Amino acid sequence: MVEIFQLILLFIFGIIAGIINVNAGGGSTLTLPMLLFLGLDGAVANGTNRIAILFQNTSAVLSFKNQNHSQFKLSFKLALFTLPGAILGAYSAIRISNDLFEKILAVIMIGVIVTMLLPKKSVETVSELTKKQNFYVYLAMFGVGFYGGFIQVGVGFLLMASLHYLMKQSLVFVNMHKVFIVLIYTIPALLIFILSNNVNWGFGFILAAGNMIGAWWGAKFSVKGGDKVIKIILIIAISIMSLKLFGAFG
Repeated sequence: MVEIFQLILLFIFGIIAGIINVNAGGGSTLTLPMLLFLGLDGAVANGTNRIAILFQNTSAVLSFKNQNHSQFKLSFKLALFTLPGAILGAYSAIRISNDLFEKILAVIMIGVIVTMLLPKKSVETVSELTKKQNFYVYLAMFGVGFYGGFIQVGVGFLLMASLHYLMKQSLVFVNMHKVFIVLIYTIPALLIFILSNNVNWGFGFILAAGNMIGAWWGAKFSVKGGDKVIKIILIIAISIMSLKLFGAFG
């Protein structure tokens, strides 16, 4: 039986994940393993996490809009190209075994650590899509959609890479587009998990409450504010959880 302090911890993890996801990415590397440790199998943990992601990004979109940072037309255009990939990814996620899912998750989390340690260039300009960029950007959105539908963990980094480098978007607008795109493709992905009975609603809403709070305030924080401290904590947590998933602790 899940104890109260575990539910409180899940809520706190949700707040932290919401802040991290909005400002960078990788928050699900905390919440998804936490759901696994609470006793959910891989597919159910994956589906349950999508409830929190849906509410988190709704909160973040509203927060960005409240601060007059929105380009809904462009965000929606980009989001549309993630939908086919997200549907295929979510369908693939519910078809694999629990053991394989956990091994894939552990490998991906290690990859997230490596990505976080790599130096990142800053881009200060904001641009609209050009004809030359269209093919590469939309292809990238399809790939992001598949990955996000399949596992979600670290998808923020992929979106940031696509928007930051292919479109030369500023970091503020990268995050604004990111939360809108994830919100849209999460809808069909979550439906697939719901229809396949791979959602724990109780855990999902507790986690969602935390994610919403974190996302609202995360959208208000500077992208660089407190980033180094969060990354250090996240790297330590990911390392421990990855070792756990690989069976290092028995």
